Amino acid sequence: MNPSIADIRKDYAALSLLETDVAADPITQFGTWWQQVLDSQVLEPNAMTLATASADGLPAARVVLLKNYNEQGFVFYTNYQSFKAMHLEENPKACLVFFWPELERQVRITGLVKKVAGAESDAYYNSRPEGSRIGAWASPQSQVVPGREWLDAQFAAKRAEFTGKEISRPPHWGGYLVQPVVVEFWQGRPSRLHDRIQYSLQEGGEWKIERLAP
Repeated sequence: MNPSIADIRKDYAALSLLETDVAADPITQFGTWWQQVLDSQVLEPNAMTLATASADGLPAARVVLLKNYNEQGFVFYTNYQSFKAMHLEENPKACLVFFWPELERQVRITGLVKKVAGAESDAYYNSRPEGSRIGAWASPQSQVVPGREWLDAQFAAKRAEFTGKEISRPPHWGGYLVQPVVVEFWQGRPSRLHDRIQYSLQEGGEWKIERLAP
């Protein structure tokens, strides 16, 4: 055991989370916490870990950015030919994790995944900076490439190609919606006796709220 790692710990004591404090559904509860995160000026508040798995169960995780949420679920955008997209094609389920250490909070969302409508992907794509739009065309995401110089050359070529033209959304790029079936809100508490409130979607569409042991 590496003692310098094993001895790293923080005792959480800032806030609490009780069953009487939470909303009847997780999207409303997420909205409450989301506003508090924004008010706290957390760095990269929309950064979330996205975990996926292949059809044979091999997992992978990476950090992506939340770009929208509503009563249907949580939306992020990516290349549809990327490694994560291949996983989602084989196994359209995912888990999202937000960690906001400044508020000693975590949210874990497990759900079913589907592509968003093309018009929704178009609207977000067209709101992106020009460089990001060109980059979506230039980068064969997750594929092996010869080097940085090759990537820069691809970007320069695409920029020249689109000079004076509309930079339309690539057909291989768009959004995914994670539709939650289980959502857990975690609030750090002293002595590792953290508050964990879990929402589970029931057959009738209602949410069951339960406390989990830390």
